[in-house]
Amino acid sequence: MDEARAREVLAATGLSATEARLIALGENAVFAVGELVVKVGRDAELFERAERELALASWLEAAGVPAVRAAAEKPRLVMGHPVTLWHRLPGAVRPSEPRDLAPLLRAVHALPAPEGFTLPRRELLGGVERWLRLAGDAIAPADAAFLRERRDSFAPAAAALTPRLTPGPIHGDALPRNVHVGPDGPVLVDLETFSSDLREHDLVVLALSRDRYGLDPLAYEAFTEAYGWDVRQWEGCAVLRGARETASCAWVAQHAPTNPRARVEFERRVASLRDGDPEVRWHPF
Repeated sequence: MDEARAREVLAATGLSATEARLIALGENAVFAVGELVVKVGRDAELFERAERELALASWLEAAGVPAVRAAAEKPRLVMGHPVTLWHRLPGAVRPSEPRDLAPLLRAVHALPAPEGFTLPRRELLGGVERWLRLAGDAIAPADAAFLRERRDSFAPAAAALTPRLTPGPIHGDALPRNVHVGPDGPVLVDLETFSSDLREHDLVVLALSRDRYGLDPLAYEAFTEAYGWDVRQWEGCAVLRGARETASCAWVAQHAPTNPRARVEFERRVASLRDGDPEVRWHPF
């Protein structure tokens, strides 16, 4: 789904596509429209996830966890795309930092399982096949096969891990970009990957950011101090890191057919995984 298609869907909802400002384009196209934020999902397969995301917003609000709030209780399926409405947050007072994420994760990690709906497991590798299918001929068949082999080796290893923390609700994509620092403090956004699984999933994300994406080690240290533990001390860290690298590589692949930059970044990531080089810097995408 490109921006033009997403704007067609937006117009079909009755909202003004011409006044909408594109905020992000990934599995969802995210638009600011007046006092609303509108998320247009890539395809109908994401409808169930959109339903769960809205239920999550209500659950987090009741639990007192600072997070984005839904403007409608149910998603709509428009032209084959799930559409959800959200209250637009006040303007950011500053960019978010890793240390802003720590107290939010601590709050989420203290929650019991929600009532009224079930959180899925964090299927970190579950999207690999879909993303590779969307990539099609834009990536080399050998690269797709390589990632499938990595997925098949990391999946059982991750399932066999013994956690240090008590499993339960997690954000699932715990990065500073999923925190908005407004006048009332940091709030969580992008709830679509919320799961119930090893809490370590949320912590490996920033460990990988430190090692792969060039996150300042001091910023990472501030995060671990605020959270109270460094996941790199856990013997299962390397397994979850390898699984996440595999998923992150495949995720970029889906954008390769329409974005030359995505294809270049995909090839960079695959090459570093083939070479077993953990020092090659990946570019955020």
